Amino acid sequence: MKPLYELLHQYQARFPGKTIYQHKVNGKWEDLSIEWVSSNVMALAKALYSKGIRKDDKVGIIANNRPEWNVLDYACQYLGAVTVPVYATLTPEDVAYIFKDADVKIAFCSTEELAQKASAALPPHRSVYTFDKIKNYPHWETLLPEGEEVDNLTIELIRNHVHPEDILTLIYTSGTTGQPKGVMLTHLNLSSNVYECTPCFPLDSDSKAMSFLPLCHIYERMLSYLYVSLGITIAYAESIDTLGDNLKEVHPNLFCTVPRLLEKVYDKIVAKGQELTGIKRSLFFWALALGQKYELNTDMGWWYTTQLKWANNIIFNKWREALGGNVKFIVSGGAALQPRLARVFSAAQIVIMEGYGLTETSPVIAVNRYEEVDRRIGTVGPVIKGVEVKIAADGEILSRGPHIMKGYYKRDDLTAEVIDPDGWFHTGDIGEIVEGRFLKITDRKKEMFKTSGGKYIAPQLLENKLKESLVIEQAMVIGDGEKFPGAILVPSFDGLKKWCSIKNIAYSTNAEMIRKPEIVEKFNKEVENANSSLAQYEKIKKFKVVEGPWTVDGGDMTPTLKLKRKNLMKKYTSEVEAIYREG
Repeated sequence: MKPLYELLHQYQARFPGKTIYQHKVNGKWEDLSIEWVSSNVMALAKALYSKGIRKDDKVGIIANNRPEWNVLDYACQYLGAVTVPVYATLTPEDVAYIFKDADVKIAFCSTEELAQKASAALPPHRSVYTFDKIKNYPHWETLLPEGEEVDNLTIELIRNHVHPEDILTLIYTSGTTGQPKGVMLTHLNLSSNVYECTPCFPLDSDSKAMSFLPLCHIYERMLSYLYVSLGITIAYAESIDTLGDNLKEVHPNLFCTVPRLLEKVYDKIVAKGQELTGIKRSLFFWALALGQKYELNTDMGWWYTTQLKWANNIIFNKWREALGGNVKFIVSGGAALQPRLARVFSAAQIVIMEGYGLTETSPVIAVNRYEEVDRRIGTVGPVIKGVEVKIAADGEILSRGPHIMKGYYKRDDLTAEVIDPDGWFHTGDIGEIVEGRFLKITDRKKEMFKTSGGKYIAPQLLENKLKESLVIEQAMVIGDGEKFPGAILVPSFDGLKKWCSIKNIAYSTNAEMIRKPEIVEKFNKEVENANSSLAQYEKIKKFKVVEGPWTVDGGDMTPTLKLKRKNLMKKYTSEVEAIYREG
């Protein structure tokens, strides 16, 4: 395995003149060639060297996805420097903690707000540069002339001494509790994951990927390297809010997402279906019902197959057009995907490749493949080559191989807690191997709880079941040490408004509506529906509906959209008390 910067060199050698990145500038898509990227990577590496950045020095990044992010990443690799990417949504206190712990020497940001966060987190003598041109902060291009006195040969000699075992990046995991931990990932960690995942992507150099998940997360970061290894063009969405428009403008062949965003896409599609009338509405929900029955690797019979073909021609084709018309598959990771979404999208000829991994595993451990024979709904697919997996006696998933992190930065004690003497990384996830080769995740080890009756409850499975309702957007299942599971629910207010319109119920405010008897009864029925497929001890006996929504900025979710359960339990103390102490 070679250092990751070699991917750039290979790209230029194989595809000279090709567009490697696209981004929108002043309302127009701009193409950036591999030559533009390569020349700027060298120029920035020289400039950083002139500023005193050396091997193992830490360089902070707080910015949205954009070509400059990658230029900085590769420039740091040329010097053996270590990038420290930070989520834009983190508080100034979290940024200060990370920058101090990592001893960041210099930082790059996109906006004035983020530059202010970085400046406050760094000692006064350390510089902050911006990718946007803003007042009071130097633009990154003003740094480039400082490297003109450094010759290319100096950088090449340094670059040639960067080894695969050297640390490439330091990623602080947000976690659902406690202080963030710095995960040390090497060139070998990432390059091994890129190499073994590449065969899972049936694409060629004519393909295009849309990128919108944060590059500071290892999921999107690794895939950005994988795209480069395949000669794929990467188009950066302007934002999550503009994603729908950007997909139609760029017509990508794939994109990667997390289940929460896929749920929102699905809910918007269904909400539009609710607005239809007459035969159009009937056809929409007929197609949806067909999709929810879809099974992979199963002969569904002539009549079902014929109907599904009709549904694809008159209904699902509009779904594909909404995603740009050319999407071959979508990769989903970061959390469990609702099986109904995998079924419906697969029926609509939009393949969902659900995978699994952690920051500490660089990240991919397993992924469902594009080929139907290597996909199973409800699993995260076969383990990729080069990665070992075994299930511990208590059901925990363990993994070993070149993808496992070097350790937690300056925390040998925490490293020893998760990597045993035999090199097995303890993921904290509970799972099993089905059919002898498909990995299935059942829950987080730390999130599973036991009722007072001694029954173990896997909350994520129940939460996904509840969220299948069109009027439930978010759910948290509770009940540790209690007689039964309960739930805190956040409505999908768009879905609720549609339902109220159909039922001729006057809509006032969100806060008032969730207290109306008709609405409470609606949620009772939705919970009963979810309970119908659960074991008796898993059934939700009581619940409370809250206004929400739960957000990253509000401290309710991690940047990767996982619930911060302790925070939410504290926030809804009175609701939890009402579930278990009243009546």
